[in-house]
Amino acid sequence: MSGDVVSDLLIVGAGPVGLYAAYYAGVRGLTTTVVDSLPETGGQISAMYPEKPIYDVAGFPAVRGRDLVAGLMEQAAEFAPAYLLSRRAETLTRADGAFVVGLDDGVTVRCRAMVITAGIGTFTPRPLPAGTDWLGRGLSYFVPSLQAHAGQDVVVVGGGDSACDWALSLLPIARSVTLVHRRAEFRAHEHTVRQLHASPVEVIRDAEVTGLAGAERLDRVEISVRGSETPLVRRADAVIAALGFTANLGPLRAWGLRLNSNRFIAVDTTMSTGVEGVYAAGDITDYPGKVRLISVGFGEAALAVNNAAVHLAPDQQLFPGHSTDAVPALAGQ
Repeated sequence: MSGDVVSDLLIVGAGPVGLYAAYYAGVRGLTTTVVDSLPETGGQISAMYPEKPIYDVAGFPAVRGRDLVAGLMEQAAEFAPAYLLSRRAETLTRADGAFVVGLDDGVTVRCRAMVITAGIGTFTPRPLPAGTDWLGRGLSYFVPSLQAHAGQDVVVVGGGDSACDWALSLLPIARSVTLVHRRAEFRAHEHTVRQLHASPVEVIRDAEVTGLAGAERLDRVEISVRGSETPLVRRADAVIAALGFTANLGPLRAWGLRLNSNRFIAVDTTMSTGVEGVYAAGDITDYPGKVRLISVGFGEAALAVNNAAVHLAPDQQLFPGHSTDAVPALAGQ
């Protein structure tokens, strides 16, 4: 596929922050194109955590990842942003006063401003050394569906928030849940760790999964515990390795943006990247005092889009007014 797509604003990244930016761009009357290398919207949440409850979004005591993404899609739909999925933004040039972004399938997007909401960039799961040959036969690195593990013996590997959340979420569904962590202390939130220890989840610390076994499919794992010469053996229909991810900014590194630690885009208080007309929001950004939460990213998206709107039309007000001041559309119009 080749050709040109033209819009006022290009959003690079269709995760939650990018989707909220698409909504806010519509509020400002901008035509918007959203590009993402993944095949569906929602970014890392849809790819890896669709069933995971999220607790830090204002107004929701807890919301499943897939439900949050669905709500953001519905919110933006009023303004009909164009989605170009399974496409990676690779090159950035200027022509006739516009940005020209080349995608990996030959499509070019012409726009007058950009907001980069690419999360952690391209992410790759850290592998479980003992399980390389078992991927797809019992080993996975995320939980797209909790119900897929109904009635199973599940071993979760890791000590961060994802590992602990998945272990607790699977508990009412799976036959048994075992969590294996190679350290004594957990990296997860203290409240989650307390819940974990108070639950029926079997927690094995100072230990590693060192062997997976079975016939066609996985049916057991071997766990080596520090200080013990005899490994533990546990039944396992599934092993979920939540060992984190390595991230890569990829082609964005060549776009002339200010980078911090070669992993984040440095922005100022307007969310500008230092390239005039290019803004960023969400986990990919960095500045003094930065906190990487979805809720923070939503506010940054609003800042980025409003400043982009003023960049495109300097006579416009930065503050667009409150949504409660808007006249609702009449039914059927």
